This record gives sequence, structure tokens and C-alpha cells, in this order.
Amino acid sequence: MSTLFLQSEVKNPYSLYQKMIAENPVYWDETNKIWALYSYEACTEILNHPAAHIPAFPSNNALNKYASIISTNLARLSNGIQHEIARETAVVLFSSMKTVGINTILEELLPKEVIQNQINWVDLVCKKLPILTILKSCDFNKKDTHFICEKIAQLVKIMQPHKTAEEIGLINKVSEEIYLITERQLSTLPFYKTLIDKISVSYTISAEETISIGVSNLIGLFIQSYDAGRGLLSNSLIQILSRENPSKNKMDKDLIQKMVLETLRFDPPIHNTRRVATEDIQLNKTIIKKNDPILIVLAAANRDPQQFTNAVNFDIERNNNHEHLTFGTGGHTCLAKHLSVNITTEALYYLFSSFNIVLSGNEIAHEPLINARLPKAIWISLYNLNQTI
Repeated sequence: MSTLFLQSEVKNPYSLYQKMIAENPVYWDETNKIWALYSYEACTEILNHPAAHIPAFPSNNALNKYASIISTNLARLSNGIQHEIARETAVVLFSSMKTVGINTILEELLPKEVIQNQINWVDLVCKKLPILTILKSCDFNKKDTHFICEKIAQLVKIMQPHKTAEEIGLINKVSEEIYLITERQLSTLPFYKTLIDKISVSYTISAEETISIGVSNLIGLFIQSYDAGRGLLSNSLIQILSRENPSKNKMDKDLIQKMVLETLRFDPPIHNTRRVATEDIQLNKTIIKKNDPILIVLAAANRDPQQFTNAVNFDIERNNNHEHLTFGTGGHTCLAKHLSVNITTEALYYLFSSFNIVLSGNEIAHEPLINARLPKAIWISLYNLNQTI
């Protein structure tokens, strides 16, 4: 059985995950020569294991200088001391970003003639709101904000381990300008000097290296917001509309946040991540050999009945929903987790406080990705709150 498949080709991957948890929670995929982990216990152990490293991208001389700098310095792609430096830089960036009004951004994104007209929630909001929030938090000007938002779909291809010549061309085309825009803006922020001094002194690296790490990790936030951020906005809306009747039930912010948290467990945007064993790893009775690749199926672990009571049920009152693995655990825990939940909660609260929402009956198709289950489009219609639907 192949453990690697495009999410666009599978209607319900969770039935496979349930079968594998029950029968083969640690599975060797002979076809793809990769270990696949499905149980919560196995996934957690490998995520926290010091000998399970994020695999290095194959070297690619076709990438230009700026694309190479970005991919080399991203916290989510690094290990060891390099990861410590990149992660601390990312933490400083996050803690220094100013708060912006999600409602204001949404009002700009939603067209004035939105009432009773169908809109594609994914294209209109999900692909734009998270990255706009970050850009506005760092005071990027309108011209640079527009450019980055327009080109981010090309740059995210940098995260693919294997890239076509066409994809490399697209990455190279936009990476230089996005890098230079970000470098210029980062240098104007009030915490810039503190960041450079703190990192360069703590780790005895040059100011130039520290700047490249800071710029790359801010760009990494752009990429992460476009991928996982849009997925959480999409999946949370689907889960709420399929389970609640917002026009009859008051959707307060606490309720929405609980539903977002349970969506992260029940229907996460990111389904799997990868590691490679840098030495032999014993996982119960199984030995994962040095250099063996590992697929950690987070979405399966999130529905492991050994960890979550009635795991196949969407239950916002379950007392350990926060233990989901969607954001990872250990040293590579996603730094954007609180930002992602906040953006999604605020956006959906605004939406349900302002409109009655009807989800189109069309079946939802997903992007042709292995690691993420992202809806291509979600068509909804918005009505005034006092309007009969």
C-alpha cells in the first residue's frame, strides 16, 4: 500500500488513517521506501526525538542567491544550532509585531456588493487575510504589500523538495524582489537593532548573517500564513456551517474559538510532515534505521482513540482538544499557532456577527498536495442578519 497520495485524489483520507491506526500504526511503505507513522504515541515520540531531523532539501544550483538564502535560513527547515538561531529570531519577530484590526482588513477584502452574491471564500479571504495581517503588523507600504500578496503563490513553491524547471523559474523571478523589500522594511522597524545585536552576540555570528536569518524568517511567516493560514480559515468555516445554524444560534467568540481549536484536531489543514533518522531509532519493537525517511501523519494521530475520547466525533467540549499535533510538538512547534487561531477566530466572529451565511452545495475539491488538505474553493452567499433566507 502506498502511504503517499495527493489529497485531491482521495475523498476521505480519514478512513485510511483509522484503518492504519488499528492495524499498522508504524508502517514500512516498501513502494516509497518510507516509514509512515499513524498513532499518536509514535508520532509524538518521533516529533520529540533528537535523532529525527527535518530532511535537508536536495541541493539545487538552479536557485538564485536570494531563493537559496531564504530556504537555507528558514526555521522550519533547519536543525541543531542553525534551528536554535532561526527559531529565536522568529520568536523576536513574532513578539515585536504590532496588533492590527482583522475586521478592518476583512471590510477591505469583502466587496460592497457582497450581499446575496456568491463569493469564493478561499480566493477572496483565506489566501489574503493571514498574509495581509502580517504585512500590516510590520507596516509594509501599500505598494510592497500588494506585490507580496500577488506573488506569494509563486514563492511558496520554494517549500517543495523537488521543483520543476518552471517552478524554479517562478521562484527566482520573485524571490529577489520579495527578499529586498522585506530586508528594507525590517531595517525600519523599532526592534531591528535589538534583534540584530541580540542574535549576533548570543551566537557569535556576523550582523550580515543575522540580517539574512531575520529576513528569511519573516518571509517564512508569509509562506506559512498563505498555506496553513488559509487552510484553517477554510476548514473552520466548513466545520461550523456543517454543524451549527448561525442564524438561529448565537455565535459568540468563545464558541467560535472552541470550534477552531477542534477543527485543528478534527480536520487540520496540514496532514503530514517528514523527518529523517540520523541514527537508529527504536520505536517499541520497530527499529527505524539510520537515514530512513519518516512520514508523520499528524491528521491520523489527531484521531487516535487512545488519545482522544470518541476521536471520530467533532466535540468542542472534549477536555484535551489542545493536545492535537497539527502544529507539531517539541523544538519544531509552529510559532504561528496562536496567531493562526486568533486570525481565524476574529475573522469568523466578524463574519457571523455581520451576515447570515449559506454554503453552496457543490462538493469541495482539494489542492493536489501530499502534505496539506486545502480546499480549492468554498462558495458561500452572504445575507443581512435580518433577511429571511
